[in-house]
Amino acid sequence: MKTIDHIPTNKLARASKLVTTGVKLGGNYAKYYSKKAFDSSTTRDELNEDNAEDIYDSLKSLKGSALKVAQMLSMEKNIMPKAYVEKFSLSQFSVPPLSAPLVRKTFKKYLDKYPEDIFDTFTSESVNAASIGQVHQATLDGKKLAVKIQYPGVASSISSDLALVKPIATRMFNLRGKDKEKYFKEVEQKLLEETDYLLEVKQSMNITTLCDHIGHLKFPKYYPELSSERIITMDWMQGEHISEFTAHNTDQAVADQVGQTLWDFYMYQMHVLKQVHADPHPGNFLVDEEHNLVAIDFGCIKEVPQEFYEPYFELANPENIDNPELFRQKMFELEILRRDDSPEELKFFSDIFYEMLSLLTKPFHSEKFDFKDDNFFSKIGELSEKYSKDTELRKMNGNRGSKHFLYINRTFFGLYNLMHDLGSRIDVDNYKKYID
Repeated sequence: MKTIDHIPTNKLARASKLVTTGVKLGGNYAKYYSKKAFDSSTTRDELNEDNAEDIYDSLKSLKGSALKVAQMLSMEKNIMPKAYVEKFSLSQFSVPPLSAPLVRKTFKKYLDKYPEDIFDTFTSESVNAASIGQVHQATLDGKKLAVKIQYPGVASSISSDLALVKPIATRMFNLRGKDKEKYFKEVEQKLLEETDYLLEVKQSMNITTLCDHIGHLKFPKYYPELSSERIITMDWMQGEHISEFTAHNTDQAVADQVGQTLWDFYMYQMHVLKQVHADPHPGNFLVDEEHNLVAIDFGCIKEVPQEFYEPYFELANPENIDNPELFRQKMFELEILRRDDSPEELKFFSDIFYEMLSLLTKPFHSEKFDFKDDNFFSKIGELSEKYSKDTELRKMNGNRGSKHFLYINRTFFGLYNLMHDLGSRIDVDNYKKYID
């Protein structure tokens, strides 16, 4: 794969790249409608593939928050067209890496030494390049290490990237009112945190300490003295990404063990720690030869405030969902219903969220749950499609729901997808045995 010697970092250069991409998409639509005029059997599949290719090519050259958006979208398997999911999922593992000279320049700037002055050996080519950083292999005093290097200019371009995305998102989700800014601020804050590698090392060491008693769960050791705000050094962990593991695994007992570990890890964080690893995509987890789960990235940690946690999980109980008075009360507490809503809006959004929560909280309704259940996931897809085509929904103010929904829902959708890929059958409350 070709390496990158330069990443556009100023607002004008990044905006120009996106404008060029927009022109390409316009050409794709023109080609599609021309073919459709002569052949009525032409489907949107080819259009989706062409658009996904052009958008991804643009985002991978911009890297940073732009590519992070693609990574997040690739997790929405039940919402995005297949072509986009397949192309954007490459952002988890396969993007052009930085060139060796740019890597050496980054080391000199942030650790005041070149990599060969720090490590016994250091691979000049990265072994993995993703949205905001790439990983190199190194050795020191007989230890095999993973060294993650952040792409130049990522942190400084986050605000300008979001400014470009904001008008599109506002129209797409029909956001109205001044307090819509809370959603953009939440995303900006979490993306900025992900670029602070000193914070990530601190969060990683904290989670490792708090969760190391969970069975079949492994973490790398982190080395603060070999890390900086743009470089992280940790143990090299052996294993294959979950997506690679699920591609060949046929042992149900093993799938159940890995899935149970993943589930216990997330439930322990959510219910006990009240902070959660909010980036559950396949690139952040390995499965080793003993079928232990290895968690390797803690750049995105979401605190779960008690005032959000309580009503959110109260509605995981079907008895509460089916209690109209309590359900309505919790809808207000979660800011889904608003005091300035019309009677029409109150009923409309109550009905929508009743249907959604009744389905999405199903894994919590019994002692065991089978994530191989294709019916559960097909219903999620049907529900997403239903509301994406709802003309009434487009007329309503889409600015609703606590800002905490953004990353908590992202966490659960990502977790559900990983569990489905594994095909695991789990005990829902198994995590409780790890509580002192």
